[in-house]
Amino acid sequence: MTAAPRPVLVWFRHDLRLADNPALAAAAERGAPVIPVYIREEDPDDRWLPGAASRWWLHGSLDRLGAALAKLGSPLVLRSGRPEAVLADLAAATGAAEVHWNRRHGPAAAARDRRVEEALVTRGVTAQTHNAALLAEPESLHTKTGTPYKVFTPFWRALLALPEPPRPVRAPDRLAAPAKPVRSERLADWGLLPGKPDWAAGLREIWEPGEDAARERLADLLDGPITEYPTLRDRPDTDGTSRLSPHLAFGEIGPRQVWHAARHAADAHPERAAGVEAFLRELGWREFNHHLLHHFPVLPEDSLDQRFARFPWRTGDAHLTAWKRGLTGYPIVDAGLRQLWQTGWMHNRVRMIVGSFLIKDLLLPWQTGQAWFWDTLVDADLANNAANWQWVAGCGADASPFFRVFNPILQGAKFDPKGDYVRRFVPELARLPAKWIHKPWQSPDSVLKDAGVRLGREYPHPVVEHDDARDRALAAFAMVRRKDGGESDP
Repeated sequence: MTAAPRPVLVWFRHDLRLADNPALAAAAERGAPVIPVYIREEDPDDRWLPGAASRWWLHGSLDRLGAALAKLGSPLVLRSGRPEAVLADLAAATGAAEVHWNRRHGPAAAARDRRVEEALVTRGVTAQTHNAALLAEPESLHTKTGTPYKVFTPFWRALLALPEPPRPVRAPDRLAAPAKPVRSERLADWGLLPGKPDWAAGLREIWEPGEDAARERLADLLDGPITEYPTLRDRPDTDGTSRLSPHLAFGEIGPRQVWHAARHAADAHPERAAGVEAFLRELGWREFNHHLLHHFPVLPEDSLDQRFARFPWRTGDAHLTAWKRGLTGYPIVDAGLRQLWQTGWMHNRVRMIVGSFLIKDLLLPWQTGQAWFWDTLVDADLANNAANWQWVAGCGADASPFFRVFNPILQGAKFDPKGDYVRRFVPELARLPAKWIHKPWQSPDSVLKDAGVRLGREYPHPVVEHDDARDRALAAFAMVRRKDGGESDP
């Protein structure tokens, strides 16, 4: 009698989808029972376990993934613990011969992958990893001298010079279940959702986690709005961005799916080509950030430009509380931070304005802003979060020079000219005319009175004067440069 094939484990992580999931596809091809597993990791060495907003999203994503896998025939198994121990125990208990998973590239994730592989191999279990998160493996792109790229434009040219990314693989039609049910923890017991007070109402109002929602959002973008993407993506007062970032962060859709769908849209509708190219360039920035994290694992902790280790940052400042609460007195800054708190997301242009204000107006370290975003963003992604904060600070790869200080008044007037974005998220200013909405402290008393605004009561005075704050920031950086021998700006 022929022995029944031994089961195959599939370890899900930031790849919570069925389609274009190489690990799942490879396991299904074995023709053996497939046991999908998600592990709530308990790793004291990992500082970057999901924040509050990410936990909310994770609950919804796992709920939908579990339903989809059950429909295919093999339910999702939930376990908690250190992955190397959980997977080794599951393999022993189920008799699994192989474990498949898709690689991650963060420093803690890469170390975890090595520990898992060692634990499985020592027990005679085959460990097989795959690429689901990136268009190209980090080792496949390097400069002519063999070093990692640290400037985006040549990186992007090199990425475009590679063969087209592999086409996405189909989701399995069915999965064979193991002969005996595998014990699973209950998602409801994980405490991922907020208790009371329930701060997630704004998230539920605008977001739907899951693979189906991700595909629908991409299709909606490519069906027409992509044409205006190059001009509207910088406008927070209009819905001009893809809002795919949380779906990409949790792997509910993969970059190869996005790439090929966008290319197909451009081929079928040439008038959309310019928008598609601008959109794919943003996908290229995501790729660049992940390559940086792979090659420079200190990215989330330390400035790549080591001069900033001596920068005279302020700490323990009451201004930080005002910044987090959206009470800085600068409407475009406050609107962004309130949008973040209410919806778990902030428009990309406003992220730059908000980041510049924290770092250069308030002289607070970029790591402080990174930590707040990590806890409050539904699209919190270690590579993007760290690289983008370092970009704003001027201390990262291909960074904006430190002397480039965003003026929140001018930025508001340029990208929210009618004040619609501010009125939505700072409603106490809703009756101010567009001329004054980005600088209410300069507004005539009669205008403030007509708008029902009393500065210092309904809305705060500015916590700093921007021109003075800019001078302080530039003086601090000049001091750092002098100590370093006067090197050129990063």
